[in-house]
Amino acid sequence: MIIKVLDGDFSVCQLGGPEGISFADDFLFLGKTDQELSLVCRSETAPDNALAREDGWKAFRIEGALDFSLVGVLAELAGLLARRGISIFAVSTYATDYILVKQEKFSEALAALEQAGHGLV
Repeated sequence: MIIKVLDGDFSVCQLGGPEGISFADDFLFLGKTDQELSLVCRSETAPDNALAREDGWKAFRIEGALDFSLVGVLAELAGLLARRGISIFAVSTYATDYILVKQEKFSEALAALEQAGHGLV
């Protein structure tokens, strides 16, 4: 797999409503369930009114479109990082998966992926 490192720092937020979300940003994930509203965004655009906020994330994505019939792509990467003691926060889109890792473990995560034969760009 080819892994694309994304520039910038990211935050994971819990929100009370959509106020303050910068929908014009190039990167944001919004998740809503019957229990919460969550946002993953660039740290510099995280809403000031977040109920909770976890900063210090770096991100990468799996390059190319992943077919829905593929099995275990995210599990493989998550397992590889878990064996190194690196926790992740994963989000998926229609086309691919994104993995966020805490900044202090990011270099170690990238080294582990590269050692496992994944290409980094």
